Amino acid sequence: METIIVQLPDLLPSPRGGGGRPGLLHLGPGDVVEFGRRLPGDGGVAIALDDPGISRRAGQVEAAGDYWRLSNFSRTVSYAVENLEGAGEYLTVAPGRLGAPVPFEFSRVVLPALTGTAAFKVFAPQHAYLGEQSADGIGEQTVHPFALDPTAKYFLVLVALCEPRLRDPADPALPGAGDIVERLRPLTSCRDLTRSAVNYHIDYLALTKLRLETGEESTPPADGGRTGAKRARLASVALRFGLVREEHLALLPRRSPGPGAVR
Repeated sequence: METIIVQLPDLLPSPRGGGGRPGLLHLGPGDVVEFGRRLPGDGGVAIALDDPGISRRAGQVEAAGDYWRLSNFSRTVSYAVENLEGAGEYLTVAPGRLGAPVPFEFSRVVLPALTGTAAFKVFAPQHAYLGEQSADGIGEQTVHPFALDPTAKYFLVLVALCEPRLRDPADPALPGAGDIVERLRPLTSCRDLTRSAVNYHIDYLALTKLRLETGEESTPPADGGRTGAKRARLASVALRFGLVREEHLALLPRRSPGPGAVR
């Protein structure tokens, strides 16, 4: 099972044309990759940061359990690891520090560079949370197949997606990305939420957290309805297995009464 996913700085060409897509490295427990400057004609490091101010061997990422470690090979500068869900939270990895543990599920590693900064993202989707245990506390730990963090923004997106069916199981309608943006925008943490960010969270939930798109589902349908089908399948699985429940509606902003509501 993979522990972390590294999103590479360079875009890979899209098979259907257009703007391309980010390359991904999937790492399992014990896997190690280095990052740094890659020279022309040199196979070099797995995570290439093309800036002349960055060392050819700037550091190392190691997958470990349900988290990851960062090593800083620089002797003079610190690296920052930003929590992309943490409203400015970050940690600093000092020069020469080896194996610094990173607890964030969504991270951006930032290095000082001649062009300003260079960065790459790391996702740790297999974070463990307290689950079922034997009565006496003895026995092998059970790993939850769907490790969701109710404090994460992607979980808010999932709750907003499932809200209509939680309130009325007979309601077949699902909100689109724009509807979810408007539903969550009153929350302080979601004031800068965009449609593209919502679609990103839906992709992350479907592909990484709930692992829905495998086999035939990875092929886009000819009618271009892949996005709607993905949202429908995501909501179906989340509700069927109780990943989103009625009590989670309290995480959403209070709904304003309609024009005909009795005050």
